[in-house]
Order: sequence, then C-alpha cells, then structure tokens
Amino acid sequence: MPVIGIDLGTTNSCAAVIEGGRPLVIPLHDGKVTMPSMVAFGPGGTLVGEAAKRQFVNNVENTVYAAKRLLGRHFEDLHTQKAIASLTYKCVGGPNGDVWVVAGERKRAIQEISAMVLAEIKEACRRHLAQDVTQAVIAVPAYFNDRQRHATKQAAKIAGLEVIRVINEPTAAALAFGLDKGGERRVAVYDLGGGTFDVSVLKVGGGAIEVLASAGDAFLGGNDFDQRLYEWLKWRVQEQCGVDVTIETKSAHRLFEAAEAAKIRLSGETKAKIALPFLATTAQGQSIHFECDIDRATFETLVGDLVDETLRTFTDTITAAGLKPTDIDEVLLVGGMTRMPVIRERVRAVTAVEPATGVHPDLVVAVGAAVQAAMLTEGAIPAVLLDVTPHNLGVLTVAGLSETVIPKNSRVPADMVRRFTTVSDNQQLVRIVVFQGDNRHIDKNEILAEFRLEDLRPAPRGQIEIDVAFSISPEGIVHVTATDVETGNLQTINISGAVGLPEQEVVRMAAEQARELSTSH
Repeated sequence: MPVIGIDLGTTNSCAAVIEGGRPLVIPLHDGKVTMPSMVAFGPGGTLVGEAAKRQFVNNVENTVYAAKRLLGRHFEDLHTQKAIASLTYKCVGGPNGDVWVVAGERKRAIQEISAMVLAEIKEACRRHLAQDVTQAVIAVPAYFNDRQRHATKQAAKIAGLEVIRVINEPTAAALAFGLDKGGERRVAVYDLGGGTFDVSVLKVGGGAIEVLASAGDAFLGGNDFDQRLYEWLKWRVQEQCGVDVTIETKSAHRLFEAAEAAKIRLSGETKAKIALPFLATTAQGQSIHFECDIDRATFETLVGDLVDETLRTFTDTITAAGLKPTDIDEVLLVGGMTRMPVIRERVRAVTAVEPATGVHPDLVVAVGAAVQAAMLTEGAIPAVLLDVTPHNLGVLTVAGLSETVIPKNSRVPADMVRRFTTVSDNQQLVRIVVFQGDNRHIDKNEILAEFRLEDLRPAPRGQIEIDVAFSISPEGIVHVTATDVETGNLQTINISGAVGLPEQEVVRMAAEQARELSTSH
C-alpha cells in the first residue's frame, strides 16, 4: 500500500508518491496537480477544492479558506485575532480555547476543515493509484509549534489518514532536490507560501541532510501581499468612484481576487490592468465600473517592508547556523511567492548564489514529503535526516520568567534534564508550566501545558530538588516529566495529549466524515 507525501498548504495543497524510485505528483482534480485548500457549505452540500473556489464569490460567509493559519492556534492570541479580522467567515473560540468556524449553520473545529481537504486528497490518490491510501507523510512549516503539529495530525486522523511522520517543509524541499546525494554542501531554503514563511539552513551530502538552523513566521505569506494590494485598490476605488467596497461583501471579495490575480501577473509582466465591471453601486443606484493599471515598481513599494522582513529572517538564520552568507553553496526557493522577481533578486544579492530552479516551487514540498515517505518504508530510499527544533522549550520560573530547557535549533530527537528547587519553605506542590517560544517573559510565548508534582516533603526552600526532563520526537512532539529527586515520585505529560481536540471528539469526527465521504463519492 503506497504512503503518500502531502503538502497541506494555506492556499493550495498537493500530493505525491514515489513509484519505481521516481516521484509522481498526483492529479487531484481535472488533471490539475494542486487543489485550493477551501471548503464551502451550502444548500447543495459540502464542496471542497476547485468546486468550493468556483462558488466563493456568491457564498463568502460559508466558504472557509486559509485554515492552516488557524490550526493549533489559541483563539484569543493577538496573531490569531489579526488573521481572523481579514477573513470573510466567522470564527469563535472552541471548548479548549482553540479556533472553531461557524459555517453551514453549525460550528466546526478548524481541524475538521483541514480534514475535509485531506479527505479529498486521499480520495483523489485512491482513484489515481487504484488502491486504498491510509498512510501519509505531511509537511508543515518549520516554524510550526507543538500545538500546530498536533492539530495537523488530528486533522489527518479525522480524514482517515495515519501520519507516519511530520516533516518540515524546507527539509522536504531539500529532499525533493535530491540534495542528500553528492558532495557536502551548505544549503539555504527560503520558503514563502500563501500563509507562512520559513527559512532553513542545511548541511547536505553523502546520504545525509542535517538541519543547522530554522526560523520563520507562521503569519507571513502571499495572503499578506494580496492584502496590501487590495488596500491600495480599495483606496483607488474610493478616490475614483466615491464608493467604499467593503460595505458589500461580494464587491470586496471581487476586488481581493483582482488583487491576487494582478500580483501573479506582475511576476511575469511589468504592468497589470485591473478591470471590474459592475463592481459596486452608488447610493444613487448607479453601477460602478472600475479600471486601473498598476506597475511592478508600485507593487514592490507596497510590499517592501514584508520583503525586508523575510530577508532579515533569512540572513539571521544563516548567522544562527554559524555561517556567513558567502558560505552558502546553494539556495532553494520554495512557494509561489518566490516567483516575484524582487524576491529572487534580493535573495541572490544576500548569498551571491543563483537560486536553484530544478523543481516546481508549488510541488517541491509534496515531492519531498513523498521522498521522506519512501525513506521510512522498508527497502526504500536510504538516507539520514537530522532536523532541529525551531523554538526554545522550557518552563515557568519565578516572576513570570521563562527558563529554557532545550534551546531552539537543538538537534531532534532531543532529551534534556534541568534541576530546580522549591522556592518557598514547606512547599508541597510544584506547578510545572511548559512553554514553547523565544521570549524571556512566559506570557509572550505559547503555553503548551500545565501539570503538578504534589506531595513533596515539607522542608526549607531550596532543599527539595525536582528534575524536569524534556524529550522531543523526530516530528517535534514534546514529552515532559517532573520527578521529586528524593522520593522518585514523578508526573508525566505528553504535550500532544494536552492540546487540541479530545481524542473521543477526533474519533467521532472521523466517523462522521467517513459517512459523508461514502455518501458523496
């Protein structure tokens, strides 16, 4: 039975498999190898992918897109709220403080939405390969934290897929380029997709890929570039026609789609024309026909700070790997946004290396995930893959400060123990708050879990010692143990079991989706 590689993207998704030692990108719909990561709910039932995108303009409130940006996120988080503010569908807080979507007259966990996309991919693979598909390697942004990785695995389980490995997207790109073969090289991967940005610096060759450093931003991607151009066009409509297009949802969406299309055209042309007949209606009932031109230089000015931000992260990650830009032998550009000429020029200027173009930027991650699937399958491609954790991991100490136990860019799998002592006389309980993030203040980081070590012997402060042990799996899943050194009493928590949907909910949703799938196909 084949194990497929999946790139579950913010904007588009795709899948690949290794057949006869060669990668095959699987057609998902009408011969197309990528599928919009969209799900729509309406009177006619649930639509996924291309069908959902086609009806979007007439059903914007019930069409869910960019779910990847919300996977594993706290609803109250400021970044989450900022992302939600730009969406056309309604989001609410779920039972565990995560994000749920209100669409099709009911609430759904964000994992259910991603599961519907994954189920569509699974079914397309089954049809194309003429056999059942039940296992997959799924690629995620290197900067995804533990909650986001776990939410991705829950989405796959709901879709009826067993995830045998979660792989970082830049690492998958290196596998797709076959960079584990040949002499040793230092490779920088710049991955700018629809919703996320990642950088990884790797040492490759001799059948091994070793990640030296990773960084990124889970809330920076092509959608943000689209938003900048949309805001500029919105202002032009207001100035030219005296109409605020945001009042009418359908008009606003048409303008946003035009912004995205113009952005894509400007990667190959120096100027793009935008023409939107009957875009809106004035207060007097007059139809507005909007037209304007935008040149590449204007667009590059609009998004200049976003490009600058990615380049800062790019150079900082090279430094974090202990290298200089001139030490980089090869640069891989991944994600649709890397087609922008200014991005290619700026990356080339940093490293003085011409970026590699051997694999399609939209397909490279899925191909790499399929290569990893083959590596994990008995008798398949032999290679060694050494990855790192992209965030500091640690615990809360005094005064709301964080104490790092495993530093970011540590090799995974990883194990580390840190010894702490009680801070109060006769303290009989220790509260262990586990965080993931890079800020000294605990409230600026992602709180992964909290648990207690109780029944400590009453003693003066500092006398009772507690060992806190962290371990991270190759997939970046975290496991924490706190042990009373004197008695051996311990408490253990598997972080993945402490976040996201309860297991019984995942099982229920999986059964429900399986029923819906059998009805629709």
